[in-house]
Amino acid sequence: MSSTSIQTVGIIGTGVIGASWTALFLAKGLKVIVTDPAPGAETKLHEYLQTHLSEVPNAKLSPEACLKNLRFVKELDALLGEVDLIQENGPERLDFKRQLFAQLDANTPEHVIIASSSSGLPSSEFVTDCKKNPERILIGHPFNPPHLVPLVEVVPHPATGSAYVDAAFQFYQSLDKEPVLVKQETSGFIANRLQAALDIKGVVSAEDLDKTMTSGLGLRWALTGPIMTNTLGGGGDFTHFMDHLGPALKLWLDDMEKHKFEFQPQQVESVKGTVNDWVSQINLKKVEQDRDAFLGELVEKKQK
Repeated sequence: MSSTSIQTVGIIGTGVIGASWTALFLAKGLKVIVTDPAPGAETKLHEYLQTHLSEVPNAKLSPEACLKNLRFVKELDALLGEVDLIQENGPERLDFKRQLFAQLDANTPEHVIIASSSSGLPSSEFVTDCKKNPERILIGHPFNPPHLVPLVEVVPHPATGSAYVDAAFQFYQSLDKEPVLVKQETSGFIANRLQAALDIKGVVSAEDLDKTMTSGLGLRWALTGPIMTNTLGGGGDFTHFMDHLGPALKLWLDDMEKHKFEFQPQQVESVKGTVNDWVSQINLKKVEQDRDAFLGELVEKKQK
């Protein structure tokens, strides 16, 4: 099993993540067979690709050439023998994924990797009805938008075969992604668990929380990450950093546990109201366009 043998990818679901994956796979020279039962999905996908294909860093094909390798079908079942990897992007519902993965497992050649873009459901929870070869099923969770952001969390379930994990890891690397291996299944995986730890709780406004990340932590972390940032903060010595700030870190963590966000309806509604009041005054389309343009430039510079 080799990542170089993956030439045709099957995409299930063309929402924000599925459409972005499609752009990435096409731009990297792969053939892509796509399915989505939603009304107007094919038209929306083509509109997305017309806008975003040119953004993919280090693209191997022109946008026009990419579209020649795209095939949109109503049903993927009859073509499962043609795909070398499946990237599933369906609803984050356990019942849906259990039924879908049982069907995919039963009808796809045994060597084909079946990856889910699930943002929090571990695959062990939805491979329960897979009888043919559940060893080739794992999570390949991207960060939005996948055609620009390099991170992919590769999360095997306990019975996933190591050969399939290695092949998936190498495949994402071949697309200029930066995969990380999550060694133990955990709800939300890594990145989303970190995101979930951030909430406002009345201490700061939603706008200022975002500013704290984009003007401070995010700037450093985009280049050096939290561990390397702390090492540099310790004068190049992580031991010194921990010895110096370790007691304070413990106090902060204890306080966070003491004042942790309770996911109660009243608190959730309060957060919704705070965020919606802020973003209602923002041109979100421009924010998205500016983000994608900057991300593309940043990724290219980091790769150089």
